[in-house]
Amino acid sequence: MLSGPVHLTLLVGPAVPLPVPRFVLDALTSATVRSTAAPGRQSAFELTFEVEKNSPLPTRFLLVGGSLPPVLRVVVAVTVGGAQDVLIDGVMTATSLVPGADGGPCVFTVRGMDLTALMEKVDGTGLPFPAMPAAARVLTVLAKYAALGVVPVVVPPLVTDVPNPLERIPVQQGTDLAYLRRLANRSGYVFTHIPGPVPGTSFAYWGPHARIGVPQPALNIDSDTATNVESMTFGCDVEAGVQPVVFVQDPATKAIVPVPIPDISPLNPPLGLLRPAPAKIRYIRETAKLGTAEAVLLGMAKAATFADVVTARGSLDVVRYGRVLKPRALVGVRGGGTAFDGLYFVQSVDHRLERGSFTQQFSLVRNGLVSTLPVVPV
Repeated sequence: MLSGPVHLTLLVGPAVPLPVPRFVLDALTSATVRSTAAPGRQSAFELTFEVEKNSPLPTRFLLVGGSLPPVLRVVVAVTVGGAQDVLIDGVMTATSLVPGADGGPCVFTVRGMDLTALMEKVDGTGLPFPAMPAAARVLTVLAKYAALGVVPVVVPPLVTDVPNPLERIPVQQGTDLAYLRRLANRSGYVFTHIPGPVPGTSFAYWGPHARIGVPQPALNIDSDTATNVESMTFGCDVEAGVQPVVFVQDPATKAIVPVPIPDISPLNPPLGLLRPAPAKIRYIRETAKLGTAEAVLLGMAKAATFADVVTARGSLDVVRYGRVLKPRALVGVRGGGTAFDGLYFVQSVDHRLERGSFTQQFSLVRNGLVSTLPVVPV
């Protein structure tokens, strides 16, 4: 679909995706992928085709993604500068067809979500997990998706609760996706689906919302020949800051003690030197039934979410940037001024591929103003 340094790879198939025929790529006019790292959100895609009135393409998508078999898997990957990145590994969820006018081509659109859409369809209510801690339950739930190339990445909580089967047996309530998210929330964790590293494989990550690692190449604003961002806007919402307070029970006196939780941790270091004081206090009362360590972990996860008072949104051309900007990772920003330069966490990226162009709309967040680093990494 794209010529030059960017090459699009589209794989489609029931359960096992395969490269599409040439006529499918020729009909493809645009592909949009929305990748997000926000807790509780799912990544999605949209493929747009221009087809003739009697083209077999819509019928093939509808039949292959119909009731037999029930899953039409779609993988979108791009190669930039010789490095391949999988943008999404998902399933088709809806289609639409707009007939052409005056003999013009029809517009056929395929929409879908990442593989967590399948987890939303499987209701495991009543499934028992005797003597299994939360991490073991997560691995058991994810085992059924191994056939789709989903590799579980499960980080055990710092505090492991192994229920005594003579006293209680944990039972799943709701769909697999809802149950995985509920277990993650109680542990102060997140659950997300990460495509790649190669087409047909992906990771199901259940663990802390870490904001550490090697930063991606910096986004440069108004820097002459080094400029690689088309536009960017910054914001600082001092009213967004929230001070979470958890409640723990003293084992000796049985008294309920409120404990304020800071918005930083080893996995969520401060990315800004000046952090506005929290404008509101939020009480997390459900922690009173948890142990002290569990309550603190849940509070730290809430604090990290509430702390993102500084935001940055913009767009870039991938060819000029030289690589694909990825969510769930850090990136440097230069040229935004003293208050806004520094490292950010990439919250979401919208990839837009058309013939001859590949652009990205991105959203960045961090917990304060002024960079914590003397020099932003290039």
